[in-house]
Amino acid sequence: MDPRATLRWVTIVRGVGDFDDGPLVPGFQMEQTLALRGVPFHVHWTLVEVEAPFFARWEGRGPARSRAVIEDRLTPRVGGTRFEYSNSFRAPFGPLGSVASRAAVGGIPEKEALASLRQLKAILEGEPKAQPHPGARPSP
Repeated sequence: MDPRATLRWVTIVRGVGDFDDGPLVPGFQMEQTLALRGVPFHVHWTLVEVEAPFFARWEGRGPARSRAVIEDRLTPRVGGTRFEYSNSFRAPFGPLGSVASRAAVGGIPEKEALASLRQLKAILEGEPKAQPHPGARPSP
């Protein structure tokens, strides 16, 4: 749940900007620079619900009034822990914006989400290749 850790495993994150100090509580905010198809954009995230370390729900605002919601959930299992991740995105401009978004990015968000989960798995399993992805760099 460390905002800086997203640089290591979320493949579309290019930088983590300002974020609140202190524990993750509802209202905690952070800025990220993300990129799809090589185009960077900024998202302002607010933590709206948290049951640390088992659950977090973030709501994000991006360019042109776009919105996103991310939920992370950890569930204890025999022999390990199950990680569930959901990410929903609402394009600006209603149905027309949704059509344009699908045309512009196609299946890239799903591919990137799966790549991010593979990277997280490699980090958690201690694989040596689990390094920050090539585009990642801290934001000022």
